[in-house]
Amino acid sequence: MALIRSLALGMLVLLNTAMSASATDYTVGDTSGWTTGLDYSKWASAQNFQVGDNLVFTFASGAHTVTEVTKSDYDSCSSSNAISNSNTAPTTVLLASAGTHYFICGVPGHCSSGQKLSVTAGGSGSSSGSGSTNSTSTTSPTYIDTYSSANLVPVGSNAAILTGLVMLKLGFSWA
Repeated sequence: MALIRSLALGMLVLLNTAMSASATDYTVGDTSGWTTGLDYSKWASAQNFQVGDNLVFTFASGAHTVTEVTKSDYDSCSSSNAISNSNTAPTTVLLASAGTHYFICGVPGHCSSGQKLSVTAGGSGSSSGSGSTNSTSTTSPTYIDTYSSANLVPVGSNAAILTGLVMLKLGFSWA
């Protein structure tokens, strides 16, 4: 019984590690962050976004917003019909659904100065780009309070995977 319990626990640890290792956190704009004057379409085209990945928008609190909008509002730089909005930095957005997601800064003049981002999240196994499809997201993003320990997700590592395998091999038990 103890061997079965330890094998099951080892498998859970291994699966949890593998699942958490599959999501990627993308810092929007890399070291430049979320600001005016950058070509975010070029940045996004170099990424491969998948459902479950996070977009991390870094900026000075109060200086910008992260506003998800429809394609038409993205094209016209309008935040009047925002799907979701955050002005807290950093803002982390979970790409919870496949399709194209559109983000702008709602501060007047910022979007027209290039502070807008279009990303396409692929489902499992599909690639993505910077808005090559015309589909729009119908699911609001999940914003994560970056500083809350309740939202921390363990990140998989080779050491954790190796530990899980060793636990399985040895039949390690806490009982």
